[in-house]
Amino acid sequence: MIERLSEIFSEIKLAYKIVEEVVKNTSIMRSKTLEALTQAKGIYIKCENFQRTGSFKFRGAWNAISHLSKDKKKKGVIAHSSGNHAQAVALAAKILGIKAVIVMPENTSEFKKKATENYGAEIIYSGNKPKDRAIMAENLAEERELSLIHPHNDYQIIFGAGTVAYELLREIGKLDLILAPVGGGGLISGTAIAAKGLLPNIQVIGVEPQNADDAYRSFKSGTRLLVENPDTIADGLRTSLGENTFPIIQEHVDDIITVSEEQIFKSMMFYLERMKIVAEPSGAVSLAPLLFNLLKKNLVKNKRIGVILSGGNVDLLEFFSNFKSSDIKS
Repeated sequence: MIERLSEIFSEIKLAYKIVEEVVKNTSIMRSKTLEALTQAKGIYIKCENFQRTGSFKFRGAWNAISHLSKDKKKKGVIAHSSGNHAQAVALAAKILGIKAVIVMPENTSEFKKKATENYGAEIIYSGNKPKDRAIMAENLAEERELSLIHPHNDYQIIFGAGTVAYELLREIGKLDLILAPVGGGGLISGTAIAAKGLLPNIQVIGVEPQNADDAYRSFKSGTRLLVENPDTIADGLRTSLGENTFPIIQEHVDDIITVSEEQIFKSMMFYLERMKIVAEPSGAVSLAPLLFNLLKKNLVKNKRIGVILSGGNVDLLEFFSNFKSSDIKS
């Protein structure tokens, strides 16, 4: 296990060399209010909402596309996504002068469509289920000889995502615990590899919505379970774990916990009201365990804790018109 971790940790370091000249070294912020509330020694929030395209996804997209051969780059890339991965692949391809095709569900918000279009990608619409866009993207990749850049179940995506934690730990040094959102598992997998590679005794905990708890159930049962059409405001976490991410999570993640819709919403509001930063629901989930005292006291009190705020892409007018605090149910 140690040899395997050493091997895959080297891939994180390689990914960082590839992405560091292009990505932003995003801010690390602290909240004295949160530290007083939790009695933590220090809480360090890695703000990937300030990353290019507004989320950590740009790191993985750049790393994955950079690993393609010249011939494959010339033919172009394709991705399926309803949001952050779409924008990340579109921008990475634009910078590299590569054609990008993005398969998005028909019900994608205008906010996300325009953001992706602005990066010059060709958008093709599919059915609204994740399976619909995945199948369409796979078929188009074969028909047009495009390279498929998967949103999470690709090792280069995982290694690119891991550079978030790698960057955080290189700057902050020792942490006792790190919290990251869980959707398809790319970010938490990369986080675990980077964190354990640098600090073998660090605790790595994933956080996901109760209404999309496939990762939690999979982790507890030891069997990868899928989720069908989950109803959560954290739209970026509605995907199930991948075949490549689940084994990494099993081996290197210490726990996965779930949070309610109300807790997600209030975590967003904490970021906005107390720290003056915008976090999307999927990015705010990792704060909720601290804000609502969901962790064992020995993991928090007098400890140094890292929190990955994974993104900030939210249509604020739409969000606050549809999800008033009184409408959010746990």
